[in-house]
Amino acid sequence: MHNSASVPGAIKCQQISGGDGLATMADGTQTYLFAFGPLSGLQAIADGQPGTEPAAVFNSLTDPNGAIGLVDPATGHVDPRPIMDVGVMNGNIPAPLMAIDEDDEFFLTLTNVGQIMRPDLFEQHTVHFHGYPNASAFYDGVPDASVAINIGASFTYYYLAPDAGTYFWHCHITPPEHLQMGMVGQIYVRPRQNRWVGDLYAGLQQQKLDVRTKCDSSADILCSNPLPAVNTGAVGSGTTKYAYNDGDGSTQYDVEYPLQIHGFDPNFHFVGMTFNPEGFADMKDKYFLLNGRSYPDTVTTGSLQTQSADGVNHFSQPLPALINITKGQKALLRISDLDVTEYQTLASLGIPMKVIGYNAKLLRDQSGNNLYYTTNSITLAGGESLDVILDSSNVPKGIYYLYTPNLDHLANDAENFGGLMTEVHVN
Repeated sequence: MHNSASVPGAIKCQQISGGDGLATMADGTQTYLFAFGPLSGLQAIADGQPGTEPAAVFNSLTDPNGAIGLVDPATGHVDPRPIMDVGVMNGNIPAPLMAIDEDDEFFLTLTNVGQIMRPDLFEQHTVHFHGYPNASAFYDGVPDASVAINIGASFTYYYLAPDAGTYFWHCHITPPEHLQMGMVGQIYVRPRQNRWVGDLYAGLQQQKLDVRTKCDSSADILCSNPLPAVNTGAVGSGTTKYAYNDGDGSTQYDVEYPLQIHGFDPNFHFVGMTFNPEGFADMKDKYFLLNGRSYPDTVTTGSLQTQSADGVNHFSQPLPALINITKGQKALLRISDLDVTEYQTLASLGIPMKVIGYNAKLLRDQSGNNLYYTTNSITLAGGESLDVILDSSNVPKGIYYLYTPNLDHLANDAENFGGLMTEVHVN
């Protein structure tokens, strides 16, 4: 049965800035970014958590995760000073993390604070939720069919949370340039099955009775959650966490880690800061990043800070990539690749990866058979995502590595610190 004490959907909010900033690579190089930064959920973002907040927190004037520059209730105006104070040169790589639940209504405000290091540019910005099903064209961030936000302006996007899964988002103004420069982030949607109590298989039956979520696997070839072929009798508690509405408990996990793969071409970023023409045809990544960091920074806990031109430290890379699992637990890795020039491969030795979802779709055929597979390596192109479960039940305690077997991707620009690698600690 459904847990009637829980709210089927809620209003979630977040505010971000579109501007620029600096990030520090593992070899010590400061890299210039076009980037999104947080204007709400600041404490959560600094702690490596999603910055998405309930409306009551977002609208609070005293909560550290409240929005910056709220409307003054006395005048009805927004004071731009705190927005500029916080938003300027405060770019994050990856962009602020977002997380919502199925049935949520999500209000996302983008404020364009301008590229302070490039005052000659009048860059517009948008937010495009890549692969989001049934997105309204007006709110889809593709400037041909929606709106683009000028410097000094704000725009609020509205979304009704779609099917569960791992998505990502980016600016859709000159995408090869703005993605390469760092305007990319991750968003994931948690399934309504997390709220179900009792028989999960019956929960899926209940889902079919709701016109908003009706999913008849015998007739709808686009059905993302067909009933599993076998009812395993899995029972939900209302607090157990799942990656998808699986109905059989097969996507259950204990801890989750978003991992965004990205790459930088240092020359492209340098000329982007120095008023030189950008070489699109010659673009070639030489910094390879997990959550905006190269090894060993990937396993450094806490937010990485970079000092900007005004002497202020900004938490440029707030999201660690270190994976901690207590022996016997399952970890869900939400892996997305927003690389512009390269395919990327990640290998896991010692802890096989069970792939359960691809591009925010549960791996299940139309007959309800699970198509999960176990592997030691996965390969993604830019614009793809995978949901992977690491099960520590049958592995010894210790340190394992998640890394790329492409050896030229295991270093920064020069052959020294860096590379696409992190650690998995089974404690």
